[in-house]
Amino acid sequence: MHESRGYDNFLRAKRLKGDVHVQPFITEWLSDDMSGKKFYTWLGSMKSNADLDVVLDEFGRAEFVAKSRTLPDWADSEKMVEGSRFFIRHSDTIMSLLGLLSLPYCYAAADGAMVLYLTERLRDRPAKRLSDTADFIWDVMAPNAFSNDGKGFASCLKIRLTHALARHYVWRSDYWNEDLKTPVNQEDIAGTNLAFSLMVIRGLRKLGLALSYEEQQSFMHLWNVIGYLLGLDEELIPQDGKSATLLESAIRKRNFKSSIQGKALTKALLDHISEDSSIPLSSQETHQIVRFLLGDEVADILAVPPVAGLEYAPAFLKLSARLPRFDSGNILMAYRERHAAFLKART
Repeated sequence: MHESRGYDNFLRAKRLKGDVHVQPFITEWLSDDMSGKKFYTWLGSMKSNADLDVVLDEFGRAEFVAKSRTLPDWADSEKMVEGSRFFIRHSDTIMSLLGLLSLPYCYAAADGAMVLYLTERLRDRPAKRLSDTADFIWDVMAPNAFSNDGKGFASCLKIRLTHALARHYVWRSDYWNEDLKTPVNQEDIAGTNLAFSLMVIRGLRKLGLALSYEEQQSFMHLWNVIGYLLGLDEELIPQDGKSATLLESAIRKRNFKSSIQGKALTKALLDHISEDSSIPLSSQETHQIVRFLLGDEVADILAVPPVAGLEYAPAFLKLSARLPRFDSGNILMAYRERHAAFLKART
């Protein structure tokens, strides 16, 4: 890919770019109250891939909508199924890593954290945001996610539109300025995609799990397909582990720095996790685990303090991650069993 200074220039250009296919569509549909109401009604009713039939009838003249159920030419169905199988096998741990690693990692990118902060949902309603993100992950990780009876296409389109809405409103915020470039830009989307793919793999390894090369590649491939459906430029979709590592390193070096917004988002999230009765972790234990997973440098950026005497805390997560998982022979049945257990624990 692009090396050193050339790579930096490449990412700087991507930081100026949002989603050129979707943004004019959003501007048009929010141009008056009646159209806006129709748009939000449609957005709220989009629950499954089957619902996209209605969407295509109403909005199919927009190219990105017409292609919303089309996988990229390079999508490998076998790898996607194996990526789903990998998720199902480790779903308990991966969903824990969502709040303890992936989301805090995203908040360390100061400008991206500003967008999330301005949307207020994460700051004021961390439980809702965590729940919505978890639902999205379960939707796209299902073995039938991109079949007629799945939810993956619909969920990806909904998130893509939500990103465009965030740009629309943040651009109009008194707190946004041109120095911050484009909100929810291509570099930020790439970083978020890596937070849920590469960083999860690193988190699982850090917890002591031995992962095969094939498992890692399949999981990354599934997230590459998801990134494509979210409107991520193909130049920012790494096709192997080395490219993913280089991209993550470059994005981190360019964007990770201390910010009031990143610290506030992290505090709201970790306070929620500590107060959640379904998660048996104290505030100090949560901090120690997050610090272990993120590493000292990123934890310091987010003001996640070290806690003396609680070095044992990550051991609980390590033990849980290594517990044997007994899958049903049928992958879809195994997915439904794990998903049902997750939803039960959440209520």
